[in-house]
Amino acid sequence: MKKTALSDEILLKIEKPERYIGNEINAVIKDKEKVDIRYAMCFPDVYEIGMSHLGIQILYDMFNKRDDVWCERVYSPWVDLDRVMREKNIPLFALESQDSIKDFDFLGITIQYEMCYTNILQVLDLAQIPLTATDRTEEHPIVIGGGPCTYNPEPIAEFFDMFYIGEGEISYDPLFDLYKEMKKNGASRKDFLKEASKIPGIYVPSLYDAEYNADGTLASFKPNVPEAPARVKKQIVMDMNDVSYPDKPIVPFIRVTQDRVVLEVMRGCIRGCRFCQAGEIYRPVRERSLDFLKKKAKSMLDSTGQDEITLSSLSTSDYSQLGELVHWLIDNYRDKYVNISLPSLRIDAFSLDIMSRVQDIKKSSLTFASEAGSQRLRNVINKGITEENIMQGSAEAFKGGWNKVKLYFMLGLPTETDEDVKAIAHLSDAVAMNYFDTIPKENRKGVRVQVTSSASFFIPKPFTAFQWAPMNTADEFLRKAHLCSDEFRQMLNHKSLRFMYHENELSELEGVLARGDRKLSKVIRSAYENGALYDSWGEMFDKKRWTDAFASNGINIDFYTLRERPEDELFPWDFIDAGVTKKFLLDEWHQALKGEVTPNCRQKCSGCGAAVFGGGVCFESRK
Repeated sequence: MKKTALSDEILLKIEKPERYIGNEINAVIKDKEKVDIRYAMCFPDVYEIGMSHLGIQILYDMFNKRDDVWCERVYSPWVDLDRVMREKNIPLFALESQDSIKDFDFLGITIQYEMCYTNILQVLDLAQIPLTATDRTEEHPIVIGGGPCTYNPEPIAEFFDMFYIGEGEISYDPLFDLYKEMKKNGASRKDFLKEASKIPGIYVPSLYDAEYNADGTLASFKPNVPEAPARVKKQIVMDMNDVSYPDKPIVPFIRVTQDRVVLEVMRGCIRGCRFCQAGEIYRPVRERSLDFLKKKAKSMLDSTGQDEITLSSLSTSDYSQLGELVHWLIDNYRDKYVNISLPSLRIDAFSLDIMSRVQDIKKSSLTFASEAGSQRLRNVINKGITEENIMQGSAEAFKGGWNKVKLYFMLGLPTETDEDVKAIAHLSDAVAMNYFDTIPKENRKGVRVQVTSSASFFIPKPFTAFQWAPMNTADEFLRKAHLCSDEFRQMLNHKSLRFMYHENELSELEGVLARGDRKLSKVIRSAYENGALYDSWGEMFDKKRWTDAFASNGINIDFYTLRERPEDELFPWDFIDAGVTKKFLLDEWHQALKGEVTPNCRQKCSGCGAAVFGGGVCFESRK
């Protein structure tokens, strides 16, 4: 048994010590003396959240297949251990070896949401690594960021040595090979960063300069060395069957958020919802073969003993072989009582046959993302479904045996009126009424339908058609939430309805960070120094820490949230080539304002630019 970084005395005093001891089933242990590169893979949130992230599982498996690399894991310590580590000067450590992160070659941080930014500083701080890249020496790890938030890395640029833009399976091998070679030759940290910037997808912030206009907008963004490219192109996997995917995922000691096997059926989305960043940055759609998925499902279920498998993608209904895959899983795992989870289902593409067969194993609620209550607003956001689709889909669900339905909406969408807000309650009520119209009273067995509607607040994101749009204030979000809630109480079936909404002040801050520039790094640091931590956890969020940070640094929140961007404004993320062109997104913005719908990728190519990658859905018709 290896020695733990924390004493028994500490472990017995903190909440859930299993978060920090490692030794889980399928964790990879190597001889650190026999590897050339030690990589600490970090998810800057608590263990239960980080252990549920598929991207880390994929890269952990891929890196550890190299004999010369040992990839270990590290997560943000919860506040109780954070306090102890600071009091006792215990450096942050990796789970597998329990060694200090500061002694690794790389610290890789996946950045899945903006509200983890202060946790990134916590990780660096506890690891005893200088917060800003310019203060690091040859003795410190290379700090590299990845994940969806790197599509606008500028608010946190000064904290990172480099970012990886895109899917990690492509450029990490050449990056590791370069590091080994330059380390062997005694090259400096600065020289390595310059050479690394030549690798596709690698962005080194220190090699670029940002200049601003008098009004605070970005005037120019250019490389300051010849090695750095003017534009950084995202890296994506085009052959989804010839790529690393874990056969033996790590099995945690404690229940985590997604405590199940995750089978990624495809990447990308054909739909083109105008608010959805993931739908744009992961274009084009690329599917995995049925044979690949069957083999991986078997190996993962056999190696973990899990009793649930999730079929994961942005829009699982659009996987072309979904029926065959679900039927195979049921036929092979029915006797083992393995539950099949089908997230990201579209109400207009739902199969009654699949639904009824899954229902045979385990009853659960169904979730449909309607996003807007009125048809006008669904057209604005390009949702591509009608109320008739919703009624037909929910009727099929009710006939298939479900009586619990969850509906997802957004408040604060561009062009939204109060009538659109009230329409959320009316649509929810119509779904409940649809149950009573579909299921005869004698067949209900005394069970009442339950329709739970959840509203998040719209946040304009980079690389979407709405990146030019203004955002509601926190007060306006709250007004709309109360207006909607009041309307729910007026509905005929109000006893069958439930309405919930997200944190309005959190959403406002997320909107600032999502479209921010380098000037925000000092705000983030000030907020962290004010005590901000675990901001994505509602009970931990303290707005005053952030308002004080903005005020002390002379930054106006309204500049980032309330103004509609001019069409010719240079955005902080414009140096990233995501395949999808700015012209296409601007055309979609114009289409949105006119309430016009764009066909999905399988109906008609809209020329978004993703065909430049040479595969996926863009070329399906040519097969």
